[in-house]
Amino acid sequence: MNAVVNKKVGEGAGPAEKRVVLDARVAALRKAYTDLDGEELLRAMIESEFVDRIALVSSFGAESAVLLHMVSRIKPDLPIIFLDTRKLFGETMRYRDDLIAKLGLTGIRTIKPDAGEVEKEDGNGLLWARDPDACCALRKTRPLNRALAEFDAWVTGRKHFHSENRSSLPTIEHDGKHVKLNPLVKWNAAKIRDYMTAHDLPPHPLVEDGFLSIGCMPCTRRVESGEDVRAGRWSGIAKTECGIHLGENI
Repeated sequence: MNAVVNKKVGEGAGPAEKRVVLDARVAALRKAYTDLDGEELLRAMIESEFVDRIALVSSFGAESAVLLHMVSRIKPDLPIIFLDTRKLFGETMRYRDDLIAKLGLTGIRTIKPDAGEVEKEDGNGLLWARDPDACCALRKTRPLNRALAEFDAWVTGRKHFHSENRSSLPTIEHDGKHVKLNPLVKWNAAKIRDYMTAHDLPPHPLVEDGFLSIGCMPCTRRVESGEDVRAGRWSGIAKTECGIHLGENI
């Protein structure tokens, strides 16, 4: 397979020009790698298409160990961006540390919200209850945007089975600024479990207790039988995404 030419995406271009460049880049990548997913696709992107210009964004949540394990086999020092919102479960923080040690990952970048912005916008720590969208922007979207500025592409763990609004996601897309890769988007829950079992990957400690999608502690509940995997996120309100995936997608 011939690799798509590796270059910085839209370097020096304005927003409109960059979208045109990204449209073409995504179309070329889809054509070149139409039959690949999982570790094969991830390896091609890391080793050929976006050398030193790609990062994995990981929540170290319920299914995160699969992509993290794949990265450990391809490039253990790949930049892995972890958003510590300062509202996470203690179990997630301990799970992160355990997986880093088990998999030998050395490229972890723990990103936190700007302390000055937090003091100004969420002095009492209850913004999540007053305005969850603003809380996510403060603690996730803006910090991630800053962290991704040096990269041309990033990897997500989204999958079709998570919810209706993720059911038609492509494997390769863009958000107006970066190429976005969803290497496991077509994997189902059974395939995730089988992979974790085959590679002796420990589950997130909250999964057994019914937390199937794990975000910030105040905005996450257990998932009931028959509900979508992400039903426990922002339960009772219309919100379904934190915001980091709400940019332009094609």
